[in-house]
Amino acid sequence: MKNFFVIVLDGVGIGELPDAGKYNDEGSNTLCNIARAVSGLKLPNLETLGLGNIESISGINKITNPQASFGKMAELSEGKDSTTGHWELAGLHVTTDFSYFPNGFDSEIVGNFLRETGCKGILGNKPASGTEIIDELGKQHLETGYPIIYTSADSVFQIAAHEEIIPLKRLCEICSITREKVLSYPLQVGRVIARPFIGSPGNFTRTKNRKDFSLNPPEPTVLDILSENNITTIGIGKINDLFNYKGIKRQLLTKSNEEGCEQLLKCAVETKGSFIFANLVDFDVYFGHRNDPKGFAQKLEEFDQFLPELLNSLDESDRLVITADHGNDPTTPSTDHSREYVPLLFFRKGVVGKNLGIRKTFSDVGKTVADYFDVENKFSGVSFLNE
Repeated sequence: MKNFFVIVLDGVGIGELPDAGKYNDEGSNTLCNIARAVSGLKLPNLETLGLGNIESISGINKITNPQASFGKMAELSEGKDSTTGHWELAGLHVTTDFSYFPNGFDSEIVGNFLRETGCKGILGNKPASGTEIIDELGKQHLETGYPIIYTSADSVFQIAAHEEIIPLKRLCEICSITREKVLSYPLQVGRVIARPFIGSPGNFTRTKNRKDFSLNPPEPTVLDILSENNITTIGIGKINDLFNYKGIKRQLLTKSNEEGCEQLLKCAVETKGSFIFANLVDFDVYFGHRNDPKGFAQKLEEFDQFLPELLNSLDESDRLVITADHGNDPTTPSTDHSREYVPLLFFRKGVVGKNLGIRKTFSDVGKTVADYFDVENKFSGVSFLNE
């Protein structure tokens, strides 16, 4: 079918980067630490592809003749944000860092937010865990109708609201105004995120109606270049938000890993000559940020069980990369992303895998995709298409 698939397992890192100390992430190793916490991961299909050949992971064996080429990739850009990670996977080296708010948003930003959005007040305005802050301030939100504003170690302006107090359409309107009018240049905020929730005090639950409002990538990505060359590009899940829909011809919106996997199978069967870029977000959102290694492991096992059906649907002309965008180690005290290497598995049906080593940048993926479709590009990565 001549398709190239890139599947991003959001938050599934594989060991601290040399500069992890700069981000207070020493000791982070999402896959290995989860494996130890659950007394060994059970991922037989990823094992067959060569996951255990990248790093020693409890429960995952090293394979003599893996079905995929294997390695790991370092992030060349600053930070550990989903936006930067995905942009680098798509071929970019992001040389300017985003704006961060370790003490919350200053009075000028808050004043602009209130004036532009028409909100009468805000709650929160501090770095926080998304589940903890709605438990803390949800009751007050119900009483006042004020949105809950918070950030994290990433470059994000997050707005939480109960769907019965601020309806989803209005919440997205507030986020859009914030993106366009409040956080304008010279601020460089990676994402404004709508964080809707439901429930009652003591029983609040975030819904799956999250929506990200991202900056445009600073340069053309592999999605743009392929689109300009009349090659179909398909974004599955969070991919669409992270690239602000640029360069994506078909946008398949999903709310779970299960829906993302369903769309991947449909693309494998129905699509020809296309680049399919998918993000499976549940690992990061529901287990990494909530420090739940057991749930994280279970979700990895569910993906592993899905893999054979996808691999069987591919033919010898297809290519598949499985990787991640950053780490999110649920065994560390932090509930934020972690600065880690990401795994690299490159599958070609019927070909015994090779050791791809440690890649210097995630953009090797974008370079490889561009080379597969034989389009001119200026990406700084090194293609592993024929290694």
